[in-house]
Amino acid sequence: MKRFALAGNPNCGKTTLFNSLTGSTAHVGNWPGVTVERKEGTYKRLEEPVSIIDLPGIYSLSPYTNEEVISRNYILDEHPDVVINIVDATNLERNLYLTTQLLEINVPVIVALNMMDVLEKANASVDEKILEEKLGVPVVKVSALKEDNLDELMKKAYEVSKSPREGRTIISNKDLLHLIGDVSIAFKGKKVENPLFHSIKLVENDEVEVKDHSDLLEMVNEFKKTFKDDTFGEDFEALIADNRYHYIADNFANAVKKPEVEENEAKAVKMSKSDKIDKVLTHRVFGLLIFAAILFIVFHLTFSENLFFLGGLFSEVAPSFEGTIYEGLFWTDGGINSPGVILFNFFDMSFGAIIDAIRGALESAPAWLSGFLCDGVLTGLFAILGFLPQILVLFLFFAIMEDTGYMARVAFILDRMFRKFGLSGRAFIPMIMGFGCSVPAMINTRTLADDKERTATIRVIPFFSCGAKLPILTAIAGGIAMAFGFHHVDLITYSMYVVGVIVAIIAVLLMRNTTLKGDPAPFIMELPEYHWPQFKALMIHLWDKAKHFVKKAFTIILASTIVVWFLSSFGWNWHMVDSMSDSILGSLGQLIQPIFTPLGFGSQLGAFGWVFAVAAITGLIAKENVIATFFMLAAVFVSSSNPEIVEIVNSLIEAGEATEEGIDEAFIMIAGTGISWQGCISFIAFNMLTIPCFAACATAKAELPKGQFKWTLLFWLAASYIGSACIYSILSCFTRDTSRLAWAIPVTCGILLAAAAVVVFIVLRNKRNAKKEANA
Repeated sequence: MKRFALAGNPNCGKTTLFNSLTGSTAHVGNWPGVTVERKEGTYKRLEEPVSIIDLPGIYSLSPYTNEEVISRNYILDEHPDVVINIVDATNLERNLYLTTQLLEINVPVIVALNMMDVLEKANASVDEKILEEKLGVPVVKVSALKEDNLDELMKKAYEVSKSPREGRTIISNKDLLHLIGDVSIAFKGKKVENPLFHSIKLVENDEVEVKDHSDLLEMVNEFKKTFKDDTFGEDFEALIADNRYHYIADNFANAVKKPEVEENEAKAVKMSKSDKIDKVLTHRVFGLLIFAAILFIVFHLTFSENLFFLGGLFSEVAPSFEGTIYEGLFWTDGGINSPGVILFNFFDMSFGAIIDAIRGALESAPAWLSGFLCDGVLTGLFAILGFLPQILVLFLFFAIMEDTGYMARVAFILDRMFRKFGLSGRAFIPMIMGFGCSVPAMINTRTLADDKERTATIRVIPFFSCGAKLPILTAIAGGIAMAFGFHHVDLITYSMYVVGVIVAIIAVLLMRNTTLKGDPAPFIMELPEYHWPQFKALMIHLWDKAKHFVKKAFTIILASTIVVWFLSSFGWNWHMVDSMSDSILGSLGQLIQPIFTPLGFGSQLGAFGWVFAVAAITGLIAKENVIATFFMLAAVFVSSSNPEIVEIVNSLIEAGEATEEGIDEAFIMIAGTGISWQGCISFIAFNMLTIPCFAACATAKAELPKGQFKWTLLFWLAASYIGSACIYSILSCFTRDTSRLAWAIPVTCGILLAAAAVVVFIVLRNKRNAKKEANA
């Protein structure tokens, strides 16, 4: 099968063209050795199917970034049948710089002049015949967004692929051409493929060429002794770049025809619609406020159970929903569900009905078989699929913001703030996505160019508590309200989110100034024109993310849930047990219980204190397991002497299911173990900060640079253990009197904020001192 490679600058419409050509045949992977996405699909409208490879967006073929190295190596080493160079017709001069480099490689090339619809809307045009004549390769006008002329492009590309092509250069400096010719002859003598390209790169002092062909470098250095340019001196790379831009300006200026404007209208014409929008959206103050409002709307539409706080307006009709399917699907506790919650509830109800049907069909089957299928296989399967709708809704909103061009503006306005913490503005988007799910958030760190920055970002993403951690928060907070009479549940929930953000800030500052020390990568980003997203492209994007999510998380959750079911259902004699305290998992929990003593839920809780340790461990597989484990562990306290506990436990067992929020189960755990409110909050903090679910761990391992995953696991354990111990110690300074809880939590957050401020002050002071010393 022939292979066509798509190459072009970022934001030139390359991925839109790829989606239009390949549709649902596309699949996403990684390029070998790096975490840059590799997209490949099939185009089927020619004489034979052809493979389309979407190379990463690049500005040149110099090896400065992973993307440039990947694109360069693929074209040089993999020998595609043709390179389709996508050129943004609205930014011709900048885009043709890459074209002049591609022409120096022995590969068939065709230029796709994209965004012609935008150009025509501005009453401008491009004479493709001039480009064809000067470049020496076919040029085809297209609009990837509107799918105009794509078949003609592919037909010409197919014809071009049938004939070999020898590279040629547009460099006109005679002295440089003489040197390049001599070096090229030397490369031919060594039987190196693409001698012209390699010779030019060696003359530029390209680090890859210097490393691979150091024996030819002496020829270049001898020439440098006899040559010096008045402007660039001995900087041959800058001299060659200047030659390229001069050629482009001299030969293609007359290829673009723009409408004539009056002199007094020139200034007004320069202000495009995108420029006018940017005056508001990229404003230093209003830009951040607008972004915060947009984020609120996105997360509100995805996770809220009281859509736009309209529940109170429909309180009169709420009783009519009680006992109906609409109560759980569209209406929750007097509030209207958001689209994301409606989809989640629909999947949850459907999966629950399937499990109940299978459990009923297996009533006469052995207990182990029913438990294995219903509590092991299906529970693990549906636990991950249940969250898929909300994750896709979240991804849809982010894809819309990305395709419209707004995400590039967000990274721009946040770069100044994040740079003080050692990160670039690009790191903010994965962090915010962490509030939805850590898996897609970690995948999104591929946009970060620096490995150290990517590692630091992945490590702190779990501190931005995902939706699966919310049930832990609400259940324990509700249990505290029942057990200790403290009813400010929202204060506890909000404070725990704040704690996560504070710990993330402190962790980033420490990492970027110690083990992952380094300055953020230079932040260069083109702000594309605003445009409406393409529906087809959005759907393809969601399909890719859904496949990736299920592939990464599905098998791990399924396997781990089966393991937990087995460990909690069988004893060391390999027989099923009636009580989890007699199971393998129970005995392991009792073994590790003392480890959690400094955190407030260890040995001080007595004989049944191990239940919190077990719940925390099962949460490592999937955070939803914590509340499910609470329900399973409730049976441990059936024999408790506390009549209130016995009554609640028996009612839950008779019902056969846990409450929606898991509050009753949390209360049983609190009352049965005698844990303090300080220990409860420490338990929440530990689950918020510790190792994320297995699915996120698998994703982190795939996305992190080689050798960093084991240190990342250790980092998560240390951060959660030390953070929870600090919170427990601070809160323990207050008595068990819950009347102090209302101000004890804010005081604790204040102490942590003060610690973060001290760290920030020390880091910034050290940087200022270092800068002064460097200037001196």
